[in-house]
Amino acid sequence: MSNKYSGVQIAIHWLVFLLVVVAYCAMEFRGLAPRSARLWFNMVHVSCGISVLVLMLARLLLRLKYKTPAIVPKPKPMMTGMAHLGHLVIYLLFIALPILGLVMMYNRGHPWMAFGVVMPYATQANFDVVDVVKDYHILLAKLGYWVIGLHALAALLHHYFWKDNTLLRMMPKKRS
Repeated sequence: MSNKYSGVQIAIHWLVFLLVVVAYCAMEFRGLAPRSARLWFNMVHVSCGISVLVLMLARLLLRLKYKTPAIVPKPKPMMTGMAHLGHLVIYLLFIALPILGLVMMYNRGHPWMAFGVVMPYATQANFDVVDVVKDYHILLAKLGYWVIGLHALAALLHHYFWKDNTLLRMMPKKRS
């Protein structure tokens, strides 16, 4: 068994990371842009969100197909349990966030774009749904900052403090 994740899993992990960064930046910086550019920022945000959803589902399927490489030296059972819980939270968060975003955009009842294409929308807006879903979407997005930070901190602690191969398992392979 390899001591690393598959190349596809590694690529998806880092691509999701980049897409999440772009999605967050699009929302954080859109207020700095002129009003005429805000639709573009929204489209980038939504397109990244849809991409994250598709890649997280693909990643979940790949996780079922491939064995997880062993951590060496083997951590204590509590650490393994915490890692599984952390990954469950990450999967749930980055699958739920885009789904909530899509439900919100659809129910606004007016045209919206993803990947430069006009997407389907409800013939009649349902702002009750939009308001509730938007609140959850924003709450989960804010939680995402903490989850991402804890995930990165855990990887660094594994590498520098516990000195195991957790971080190295997800690093791209070196070219020969």
